[in-house]
Amino acid sequence: MGQAEDRRRGVYAISVAAELVGTGQQNLRLYERRGLLEPGRTLGGTRQYSEDDLVTLRRIGELLDLGLNLAGIRMVLLLEADNRRLEGELKAASASRSPVRRG
Repeated sequence: MGQAEDRRRGVYAISVAAELVGTGQQNLRLYERRGLLEPGRTLGGTRQYSEDDLVTLRRIGELLDLGLNLAGIRMVLLLEADNRRLEGELKAASASRSPVRRG
């Protein structure tokens, strides 16, 4: 399993995730209902939060501290994800371009 896969693998129960990011379990459930994150689930339906989920939860906390509401936070998270995707596409396109030869 690669490092990126490890970061996406759910390993933390909701109580542990809430404690690690300094918020209540009810907030994590609310963020999920509002579409701000989607933790993994066990076969029995128990939420399992990954390292990437913890990063998202910390970002949500930062944005709340700045005064954004949950709808605004959702938009920021979507725009940041789009920006990361576009940066990756640009980097891949730049890497695949061969240098122009001038004669």
